[in-house]
Order: sequence, then structure tokens, then C-alpha cells
Amino acid sequence: MWVLETVAVAFGMYSALPVPRFDWNERNMRYALAAFPLVGVALGLAWWGACALPLPPMVRGAALCALPTFVTGGIHLDGYADVSDALASHAAPERKREILRDPHVGAFAVIRLCVYFVAYFALCCSVEPTPALVRCMGLGFVLSRTLSGGVLTTLPVAPGSSMAKAFADAADKGRVRAILLALGGGCFAGLFLCGGWAALLAPLLACATVTWRCVRVVKRDFDGTSGDLLGWFLVKLEFWLLAALYAAQMGGLLP
Repeated sequence: MWVLETVAVAFGMYSALPVPRFDWNERNMRYALAAFPLVGVALGLAWWGACALPLPPMVRGAALCALPTFVTGGIHLDGYADVSDALASHAAPERKREILRDPHVGAFAVIRLCVYFVAYFALCCSVEPTPALVRCMGLGFVLSRTLSGGVLTTLPVAPGSSMAKAFADAADKGRVRAILLALGGGCFAGLFLCGGWAALLAPLLACATVTWRCVRVVKRDFDGTSGDLLGWFLVKLEFWLLAALYAAQMGGLLP
């Protein structure tokens, strides 16, 4: 029963999909971050379903662009917007953390969100939804959440980040990291099996670059991670994973 509760906690927090509601407790939150990548499985299946429909390219692109927001309820985009405002302030870490807690949206958040959606929509319209690309992007949705959970269980949590701290403190960090490490390795192996070396190396480069950037920003600008920062990281990572797969496809390296 606790396994189902753990999965429900992960989906209830990180998705908009209907799941049974349980009171959060030490037992069902212990491995909630390890269940977080299952939301990526649901999103990958939604992507596969949209690609299987006989839709015009622009309609299909719009559906693929909108699906992450519909499945997650926009929780990660909220973090992306907040971090965009905080980084644009060029203020001290303490002030940046205050901006993250501010419920109001700033001009830079709106600008960055508009640019993100235009660019992501263009990518979704441009990619050819071959079986290899759809499988690889499905694995990408799992991989982004695997890395996000790994960051939260590894880096210190910034002062005042109550939600991230609740999940980080409740997690059995050693075992959760081991599960996420195994899952991440499985994702990279799956990428290779789905599309060969290009499908492995292009996402690997994207993951390494975005993760390096995230860790640098967390340490330099915020003195620790938070839920908003993890959302910002996940949104950027999924964008660049798709861009990397598109580049491999355009280069004739991805079937």
C-alpha cells in the first residue's frame, strides 16, 4: 500500500493527473523523489499518443508543445518564471530568494516564457516524429526528472525553500540517489538502443551542459537549491534535450 501512496504523492505534487489523495507522512514521502520520474513516463506516453494521430504538422506541434503544461499543471514553468525574474534582478542571493517567494509575476518572467514557448513550439513543429525520436524524447522526460531528483538529494537546500526542504528531508537520500542513478543509467542505455550513438551522445551533452549550468547558478546565485530552481532546471533540460535530438535528426544521425 505504501508504494501506491508514494507514487500518488509524487503524481499529486508534480502532475495535474487525477490520483488518490493521501496525507503526506514520513513513510510515503521517503521514496517520493524516486517515483518522480514516473510522471515522465506518463508524459512520454502522451507524446507518443499525440504523434500517433494523423494531425497536420503545426497542430501536432502545438499539441506536443502544450502537453507538458497539461500533464504537469505548469508547476515547473512556474519555477522557470520565478527564477527568470530572480536572475534578471542581478541582486544578492538573499534578495533573489525573496523574489522566488514573491507570488507576483515580473516582466522578465513574461518575456522569458514567451521566448520559451515560441522556441519550443518551433522545435515541436520541426522534428519528424519518427519512432526513434518519439521513444528518445519519452526517455528524455524520464531522464529530466531523474536528474532533477538527483540534484535535490545532492545539493544543499536554500534557506526558506519549504517545499523542496520537505521532500529533501523526508527522502532516504542514499537509497533514492541509488535508484535514480540506476534509472538514469537505464535511460541512457535506452537512448542508445533506440537511436544508436547519436541518440546517446547528443542528449548526454545536453544533460551535462544544463546540469553544470544549474549547479553553478544554485551555488553562486541562491546559496542552495529550491523547488523553483528545480523547475527552471527541468524546463531548460527538456528543451535542450529536444533540441539535441532535432540536431541529430537533421544531421541524418538519428533514424
